[in-house]
Amino acid sequence: MKYSFRQLEVFLAAAHFQNITRAAESLAMSQSAASSALKELENQFDIQLFDRVGKRLQLNELGRLYRPKVEAVLAQASELEQALSKHTEVGALKVGATLTIGNYLAVGVMAQYMNTPDHPRVSLEVANTSTIARRVKDFELDIGLIEGELQSPELDVLPWRGDELVVFCSPTHPLANKSSLSDEDLRNATWIMREPGSGTRQSFERGMHGLLPDLNVLLELEHTEAIKRAVEADLGIGCLSEVVLADAFKRGSLVPLTVPEHRKFDRQFYFILHKQKYRSAGIDAWIKLCRQLR
Repeated sequence: MKYSFRQLEVFLAAAHFQNITRAAESLAMSQSAASSALKELENQFDIQLFDRVGKRLQLNELGRLYRPKVEAVLAQASELEQALSKHTEVGALKVGATLTIGNYLAVGVMAQYMNTPDHPRVSLEVANTSTIARRVKDFELDIGLIEGELQSPELDVLPWRGDELVVFCSPTHPLANKSSLSDEDLRNATWIMREPGSGTRQSFERGMHGLLPDLNVLLELEHTEAIKRAVEADLGIGCLSEVVLADAFKRGSLVPLTVPEHRKFDRQFYFILHKQKYRSAGIDAWIKLCRQLR
């Protein structure tokens, strides 16, 4: 770039005051430095921007032509400087989410985020907890939203919101009419489960401690909708997030089952970020929108 912003500032100040001394004072410069800056700007492009009448500077035709262009350049530069210093610009984000969150919660947050004044773009990758964690560790994602507990020295794991798994079946399943299930019922049931490595499977296994070796798992599926369809077809019973099941319960296509009180299926959703990842305004805005979800 042949010109500097300082040279452009001197040009505008000189155009305003029509005097190089007053222009220099307004910019906290010496008169000689301001005069040199203006002269260098003209010499670099072999142009003359002012008619000089004694100590008075008067914009000529070429100076009047370029003045609004210079004002626009400096205005944009000022806006950028403010944004960089205050970190207020909301930019594009690469978000990773586990299946429950990605399919049932994250899309609504994306819509709100992208409808902000700058209309930033968001890319969303949906995978299981272990995959999302690995991608955040490798700086391939800006932030992860997971439903499984995680311990990693490289990641910050921040609590987001609570969730609860619900055991469920079809309305025609033999267990549908039982007011409460016993451990024996759970042991004798046929299960349709999420795959190992998913946060849902992790929470389920924690809640079913003591029964795991005896469980009859017929299918392990990666997608929650496939599990719901299999349970609707009476292939077995399942256990998924209440977020996933709410609409099916309202329709009556699936029904919740009450498990013994000592079986705890509550859990947390978390944000994960690399500890060395810069917390941009975009990341902060995304977290804020997520926390506003009801």
